[in-house]
Amino acid sequence: MTEPIALESALTSFDALWSPRIITRVNDYDVRIAKVGGEHVWHVHDHTDEFFLVLDGELHIALREPAGERTVVLARGAVFTVPRGTYHRPSAPSGASILMFEPTGTMTVGDHHDDVPDHVDATTGHELAS
Repeated sequence: MTEPIALESALTSFDALWSPRIITRVNDYDVRIAKVGGEHVWHVHDHTDEFFLVLDGELHIALREPAGERTVVLARGAVFTVPRGTYHRPSAPSGASILMFEPTGTMTVGDHHDDVPDHVDATTGHELAS
């Protein structure tokens, strides 16, 4: 049986940055939440889009597109989808909380990426502690 999940409570259950927690699954997709701060790593997902919803704070997503690089700035409540095959680097200069939809098993650092710094958890997501 499934039960409602309070996002605020779920977010207070962990402190690690760039280490998403799986809060539920929808068909073959994970719904993940994460606390983020500073920069992630440039990476690309070859076979899937990546959906972001900003729950709190502000998220920046740098994109490498055919026309050049640009940065999308997402305020609280904003959503954005990075198209598959697009190199991107999320960052949150002042910190943020985000929700993501990704196919189950998708690595947080994509299929191809720059060197992964110690503050970024290269994972397919962690189960939310109950």
